[in-house]
Amino acid sequence: MNVQVAALLGQDGLTNGAIYALLSLSILLVFTVTRILLIPLGEFVTFGALTMAAIQTGKPLALEWLLAALMLIDIALDVYSRRDRTVSRKQYQMIALKAAYLAVVLFVTQTFTLSELPMLAQSILTLCLIVPMGPIMYRLFFQPLADAAPLVLLIVSIAVHVAMVGIGLLLFGPEGGHTKPFSNSMLQISNIFIKSQALWVIFSALFLILALFFAFERTLYGKALRAAAVNQVGARLLGISPVFAGKATFALAAFIGCASGILIAPITTLYYDSGFVISLKGFVGAIIGGLASYPIAAFGAVVVGLIEAFSMFWASSYKEIIVFTLIIPFLIWRSMKASHVEDE
Repeated sequence: MNVQVAALLGQDGLTNGAIYALLSLSILLVFTVTRILLIPLGEFVTFGALTMAAIQTGKPLALEWLLAALMLIDIALDVYSRRDRTVSRKQYQMIALKAAYLAVVLFVTQTFTLSELPMLAQSILTLCLIVPMGPIMYRLFFQPLADAAPLVLLIVSIAVHVAMVGIGLLLFGPEGGHTKPFSNSMLQISNIFIKSQALWVIFSALFLILALFFAFERTLYGKALRAAAVNQVGARLLGISPVFAGKATFALAAFIGCASGILIAPITTLYYDSGFVISLKGFVGAIIGGLASYPIAAFGAVVVGLIEAFSMFWASSYKEIIVFTLIIPFLIWRSMKASHVEDE
């Protein structure tokens, strides 16, 4: 292996590692706030990538009708849950806001020729279609089980993942999809060429991580989510709604997952069932962080990306085995470090 090959592999490793770092932070955030291992996180990645690909190729979107069905069910449940109580003005406004949002999204998708829109507008539209599914997913499948045992939540999470894979097959078909790159230029440093798309991925991931850090450190809502992650009972006593915390973390996870899909879609071809393996590598990073430390999880995810890239050179057939075997020593170390085990 010469320097140029090592630089190319390192470039690929950092690019993939940046995406895995975002996903590991999402997994960690959702787990610490809600005790849910978000197995369907990878589906947000594939739905984002394949929706963007469908928009660019001019294929008819079916995802908008899935969003419409889910939002109508969500609105119907909101109305039904308050059938015996007086509905406040704020609650009426929230229901009207959801209906208006759905109407605007359907108007845009049915009126404009989406393939002729600028790439930034296509990306924003993709986010508008995917992100609302996060809080709706929490509302429909996890909110009624918020106080259930972690094993029950894990089983439900797996079931939602399986259902979303099937829905992905129905919506996008078995063919894979990829999108146009944000930029085709190459940056040359000495004898090393760096793809501009890789820089887009790395710097976008850094921007999102810094934005999350700022949001959690400087904003009231971010501090409320941190409080819910540290001590859920204490957060409830301080008036922080667990429903709000759950919906907000799922919305953030959906946003990060969809943004990750948009970023990597120009680099690799994604299929309807590609999301699970991608999110599993983010999960390895979260395990390295002990499902508790955000910086270590992000660092571990980048290491996973680098090991995966260099494994492709030395033993491409075993790269997945090498990456997932990383979990074993950290699990052993964590089990030796743990002082006690709680029975559920």
